[in-house]
Amino acid sequence: MQMRKLGPHGPQVSALGLGCMGMSEFYGPHEDAQSLATLARALELGVTFFDTADAYGPHTNEELIGRALRGQRARAFIATKFGFVRDPAHPQPRVIDARPQRVREACEASLRRLNIETIDLYYLHRVDPEVPVEETVGAMAQLVSAGKVRHLGLSEVAPRTLERAQRVHAITALQSEYSLWTRDPEDGVLETCERLGVGFVPYSPLGRGFLTGAIRSPEDFAPDDYRRENPRFQGANFARNLELVELVRSLAQQKGCTPAQLALAWVLSRGAHVVPIPGTRRVRNLEENLGALEVQLDGADLARIEAVLPAGRAAGARYAENMLRLVRG
Repeated sequence: MQMRKLGPHGPQVSALGLGCMGMSEFYGPHEDAQSLATLARALELGVTFFDTADAYGPHTNEELIGRALRGQRARAFIATKFGFVRDPAHPQPRVIDARPQRVREACEASLRRLNIETIDLYYLHRVDPEVPVEETVGAMAQLVSAGKVRHLGLSEVAPRTLERAQRVHAITALQSEYSLWTRDPEDGVLETCERLGVGFVPYSPLGRGFLTGAIRSPEDFAPDDYRRENPRFQGANFARNLELVELVRSLAQQKGCTPAQLALAWVLSRGAHVVPIPGTRRVRNLEENLGALEVQLDGADLARIEAVLPAGRAAGARYAENMLRLVRG
């Protein structure tokens, strides 16, 4: 397994991690047995970086990861997040609470569900507009001092917020959506991470599965699939974005790899501090994704990709309006 560091002085993890959200929610029906088999295979193949959050399920995804990694703790670098507060009985409304008191309570709850003594990387899932980021990160720093957390991270924040947080405590990683069709972090986030020595962790590097070429119609989604409500998967946007998938497919064919592998190889090419976390609950997809580590893109390849898929080419916003308000805080 190829390894990368989350920043020049950060921890070493597998060059591709595994996003686990879809194993519990948002992307249609799921089976724990299938997910557990995928997690076991990931360990066999050398994946060390596993990403979850207390909001996924809610709560059940952390419990699933805890089951999967029982007895394998030394082989796993576990990242989880807090910030969203969701009631299992009414999971749809999302409230952000990043008060210092909530930080401590959320951490203790995650430790119990994961059945571990220390969280390797603890993210603030979204900035709380009512709480200065310095106060939240200060409370997170106390968790490091107490031995409950090893490293701190932020998710979906602007460069200025990262710099403010970094003055309180070292930030090991910043997680944001980034892929061939979501290029937002190129507006300063990637550069700021590199300058500050912060690892960058792209989630949804396959465009929520769209860039794999496996999705051909909105009807491919289960009735409860989150993507039905996402602007990029609706109406004329879907048709326009399907054209992008065909471009990716053509480029991948020229390179002798799959569309997913090309899309992941492109994200990996963005810098040595970049560690994508493609999500899947299927072994075959996991194995295909890891094949991206063998795909080498030279300058000519990258130029061809940029020529047909420049920033801003995707049709539609990456989130519905209510969720867009919560990013880049």
